[in-house]
Amino acid sequence: MSDRIESPRLQELDPARTTEFWAEIAEQGTPLVEPAPDGDVWLTFLYRAREPVSDVSVFGGPAGWDPPANVMQHLPGTDVWYLTFRVGADLRCTYRLAVDDVGSTAAEAEDWAERTAHWFADPLNPATFVYPEDEATDSHETVISLASLPDAPSQPWLVPGPERGALAQYSHRSEVLGNERRIWVYTPTGYTPDAEPLPLLLLFDGDTVLGPMPMPTILDNLIEAGRIPPTIAVLVDSLTQEVRNRELPCGAPFLEYLTDELLPWVRERYRITTDPGRTIVAGQSHGGQAAAFAGLRRPDVFGNVISQSGSFWWHPDDDPEHEWLNRQYAEAPRQPIRLWLEAGLQERGQTPGSGPSILVANRHLRTILRSKGYDVQYSEFNGGHDYACWRGSIADALIALI
Repeated sequence: MSDRIESPRLQELDPARTTEFWAEIAEQGTPLVEPAPDGDVWLTFLYRAREPVSDVSVFGGPAGWDPPANVMQHLPGTDVWYLTFRVGADLRCTYRLAVDDVGSTAAEAEDWAERTAHWFADPLNPATFVYPEDEATDSHETVISLASLPDAPSQPWLVPGPERGALAQYSHRSEVLGNERRIWVYTPTGYTPDAEPLPLLLLFDGDTVLGPMPMPTILDNLIEAGRIPPTIAVLVDSLTQEVRNRELPCGAPFLEYLTDELLPWVRERYRITTDPGRTIVAGQSHGGQAAAFAGLRRPDVFGNVISQSGSFWWHPDDDPEHEWLNRQYAEAPRQPIRLWLEAGLQERGQTPGSGPSILVANRHLRTILRSKGYDVQYSEFNGGHDYACWRGSIADALIALI
């Protein structure tokens, strides 16, 4: 890693005046954002080491997850640790910090749970992103720092307004999958059981409604503004990470559960459409991949697909070649579905098994879909694999497809 200091503010910092520097930083907040050539900015993550430390790491955002790229540098003669990146001024990301992580017992043992338990939000950044406690998984509240640079896309639909739809929680048993999970059903303001059948949004990882993806608020605001019609949303819990990794990636049993068990159960209780053209299936990461799989295999049910950072690099255990679903789309006849695909410009890292990055795999699928004549809208945002980005752009996708 280069020892060159790229931040103009740190270049001029007098080691004897660090107290004044930290007072300035405390007032303006972190990360430090300074102009760079060609419209970019210098983004500098900072940490004040009040006690001796061996290393400080940044996890997330342009720093990534692995040393040495995410390890801060120490400014000699000061208590300042820093890590600077040149990025576009439209970046949005979340991140956490860790002290003495490199070479730690948890890192060496690759004990992810133990390791992340010691990560913490940036104490000098007032902007945070909260994953609340979840009784179903016995997880504790996690606070993550949020950085939204000056030109990051606006996210106007996240602030609760006067209109509030209802969110009901159920427990639903699947005979196909042999498990039971939580289901949330959102109904818009004014919904009545004798209403005309409403459009349907089916969203995976439904437990994210508890924090990072406030779908009820987003839907309330879009409906109130007239950007989408009144819509019912069914939000499906993923149970645990192990279950999610098994069920969502192109899982035929999970798709059977959705079409043959869950949706009939929901239709017994709510007035939702049976028209695939008014039905959207949506998800992020493996959920985005599952949505695209559902559209390909059951276009008679799901006529619209939203995939945010879909894991299209994936392949099943019995097929060593990556991008399995991309190949299915290339080889199958074009289906009567519309798709919204997006991926982050920061999603450039190699995926498991030396696979292509999420960004590259999404670009490949985009090209396949266009060559097959699909109605597909594709976009890229300056961010990573991050709900901080997805929660804003899912509104754009809903507006486009509904």
